[in-house]
Amino acid sequence: MTDRETIAVYDARAGDYAKLDPSDTPSDTLVTFIAALPDGARVLDLGCGPGTSARHMVRAGCVVDALDASAEMIGLASAIEGVTARQASFDDLSGMAIYDGVWANFSLLHASRTDMPRHLSSIHTALKPGGLFHIAIKEGAGEGRDSLNRLYTYYTEVELTDLLQQAGFTVGPYRRGRDKGLSGEDADWISVTAHA
Repeated sequence: MTDRETIAVYDARAGDYAKLDPSDTPSDTLVTFIAALPDGARVLDLGCGPGTSARHMVRAGCVVDALDASAEMIGLASAIEGVTARQASFDDLSGMAIYDGVWANFSLLHASRTDMPRHLSSIHTALKPGGLFHIAIKEGAGEGRDSLNRLYTYYTEVELTDLLQQAGFTVGPYRRGRDKGLSGEDADWISVTAHA
């Protein structure tokens, strides 16, 4: 994520965002993701926010690297024992066959549509053969800013499947939902776990 307005919102509201998911129990999607990884898996939490998912993965025995463009979010994530967190954008992801899994939960939806193929290609390269990639985004069409001025790029299932396949992924079944986010607005979302 390189949109400065979006990063500024997360810097200003990091504490509020962390309170959105105070649960000490991982989501069913995260439980399934972790269960499909090898023991002691090395995982990247890409766009980690306050580190909620990273914390659950560390507790499950994963070795977790966490990246986020927001300095305030990295401050929260780095305070979690066992999480290696650093401030970085999606473009800072490099390396080949490093990770058993990449978790991008409602993070890549802040990347521009033109940048998404490049980001997905970098993720595919960073994953070990057969590695898992979870992505969750808001469902819809076009791009726009929410009431907090965060940039969003919306995708349909067909569009996201096409992008993932072009990057070399095998796409698994989709999950759908509707939730309130930081802005308080209801939004439809889709998520999928794909294999490198």
